[in-house]
Amino acid sequence: MLEVMLVMLVIVMSFATLMIIVMYLKAKENRVTIHHIKFDKFPAHLDSLKIFFISDIHRRTVSDELIRKIPNQVDVVMIGGDLTESGVPFSRVEQNIRELKKLAPVYFVYGNNDYEVNQKTLETLLENNNVCVLKNTYKELSSSSNGRIVILGVEDMSGERDRLDLALNEPKKSETDFRILLSHNPDIYHKISQIDRISLVLSGHTHGGQIRFLGFGLYKKGRLHNLRNTTLLVSNGYGTTALPLRLGAPAEAHYLQLTRKDHK
Repeated sequence: MLEVMLVMLVIVMSFATLMIIVMYLKAKENRVTIHHIKFDKFPAHLDSLKIFFISDIHRRTVSDELIRKIPNQVDVVMIGGDLTESGVPFSRVEQNIRELKKLAPVYFVYGNNDYEVNQKTLETLLENNNVCVLKNTYKELSSSSNGRIVILGVEDMSGERDRLDLALNEPKKSETDFRILLSHNPDIYHKISQIDRISLVLSGHTHGGQIRFLGFGLYKKGRLHNLRNTTLLVSNGYGTTALPLRLGAPAEAHYLQLTRKDHK
């Protein structure tokens, strides 16, 4: 009986060790999820807008392998928060920013873990690397007589820092604007109304549950949602938090190509 129990214990421990190794390797994967999204109100003066979106980098280093998987040149890089967290060297954060800057201009919103580090140091690093930080404000990406592309950015919803009303309060606002909202937390969707005319929301935060068993996790797996008031992309994120492990919620960044519905 004792021998059987020892054999069973060895089998269980071996399986657990194997699972941990698999989950660790899954957390280190480099995947770029590709989205081609067509909109009725995309500005006619542009053929397309190509976005590289990455969120929840945390402790990871943006690898050359990830960058090589981007299928085409991009017009803009958007970071959806949790660029860093407590204990991450600022040298690694700067290295990641410099890698992303090679692709295109970089826009950033804060995630909840970004507040864990020295704010003055982080803001100086972002400023020195010409990263546009969106704190409840907006920036114009493109403009013509046919309309503008505007990116809105809100601070993280933790601590009630987010102020979508301030981001929407722009003097040149027009019904022909195409608005993209960058928000770390996808729950911002519940503060959006149809009159805000936000066409696309890019978010992360949930990690897709990070570790999912039999399809179940703490959060839903990330995906693109076509909702009543907007289109919402929730990313599984690139990095991990707490444990450097993943299962059933693959690490990912995103390449988005936005066009008009009548675009061929």
